[in-house]
Amino acid sequence: MNSLEERIKQAETRVFKAVFPNTTNHYDTLFGGTAMQLMDEIAFITATRFTRKRVVTVSSDRINFNKPIPAGTIVELVGNVAHIGNTSLKIDVEIFVEEMYSDHRERAVHGSFTFVAIDEHKNPVKVL
Repeated sequence: MNSLEERIKQAETRVFKAVFPNTTNHYDTLFGGTAMQLMDEIAFITATRFTRKRVVTVSSDRINFNKPIPAGTIVELVGNVAHIGNTSLKIDVEIFVEEMYSDHRERAVHGSFTFVAIDEHKNPVKVL
């Protein structure tokens, strides 16, 4: 059986997306709601990969939008297990933005999402 550290490492989730005009706001940058939706999805996948159980989002904590994400860039979303409780776990998600035609890359957004593991009757169950 894998150690806890190995399980945490194996649960890390990375997804790349292109920022197309249909996902941007009137400033031609990624719409904040779209960024949050993508982050929740990556957090859900990370939590599921770690627990291998049904999980539901119960909260999102402080999402910081540090840099705008322009149309025509590539984003990488990275999800990591940050904390493991009894029936819940916290997933940190970062969005990195990189220009398509240069090596420039920087962290643009980060936030945390808390999930609870549930059974088929939607009752909380142990994460581990």
